Amino acid sequence: MTTRPGPARWVAPLRRGGVGVAALVVACALWELYKLVGPDTGAHLFGASVLPRADARSMPHVWDVVARMATPESSAAGSPSVGVAMLQACWFTLRVSVAGWLAGVVGGFALAVLMHGSRIAESAVYPWVVLSQTVPLIALAPLVVGWGGKIHLGDLVWERWMSVALIASYLAFFPVAVGALRGLQSPQQAHVELFRAQAASPWRTFRSLRLPASVPYVLPALRLGAATAVVGAVVAEVSTGTKGGIGRLIIAYAQAASGDPAKPWAAIVAAGALGLVAAGLVTLLGLGLGRYRIAEVS
Repeated sequence: MTTRPGPARWVAPLRRGGVGVAALVVACALWELYKLVGPDTGAHLFGASVLPRADARSMPHVWDVVARMATPESSAAGSPSVGVAMLQACWFTLRVSVAGWLAGVVGGFALAVLMHGSRIAESAVYPWVVLSQTVPLIALAPLVVGWGGKIHLGDLVWERWMSVALIASYLAFFPVAVGALRGLQSPQQAHVELFRAQAASPWRTFRSLRLPASVPYVLPALRLGAATAVVGAVVAEVSTGTKGGIGRLIIAYAQAASGDPAKPWAAIVAAGALGLVAAGLVTLLGLGLGRYRIAEVS
């Protein structure tokens, strides 16, 4: 008889959420503590800065950043508040990140299946999967935009956001490929031999043994992939000049940092919160796989 997952499946996510809130409170307290005792000019060692500045221009108070979100973005009539502008920008970036994450998940899992199916493929592909993450996004973004502008498939028009999504998928596929490969290789040899003794086909072994066994490895990889997809999207928005996202908003607000230091920090906080939201959404998707998460690997 199959046991249905009860309310206990919510315990772990709620516990992680509580730990996250506690970590946020601690981070804010440390920020204010350093601002209280840290030097206004920072600290330097042999000409190199080793401690950041603690003056009001470099490190505004936490409550000033929160209050700035409720005030108008500019002095122009009808200007939305900073909070509203950030929500609109985050919504744009989230949608692009989801598109990139989905592409990264499909590509990463396909690579994992390929590497698992052949030792030669694993030896040939895995080093390139690792090396791919050493290429700076700032150098990659202009190339992707240039390649995208040369794509002509019928009525398809390559939009700038598609380049951003492609760059986001570039970061997202790596943890998925590595996590899925570890998961597909995780079943014990005794279980594999049992399926062979029952004359199970490779597809049945994959579907009934290896795929369920990979869930505890894949779910953390999906969460990490969601967070890295947001990072990739934000960096790509800055590098490609894509408007409408939180990346460009950070650059626009940074121009007012000298006279309004809380404004750029509000956008930075929003970008960080967006990554947490993306990872949290993946966690909610994983609740339906609770019976496979007994030994989830972090």
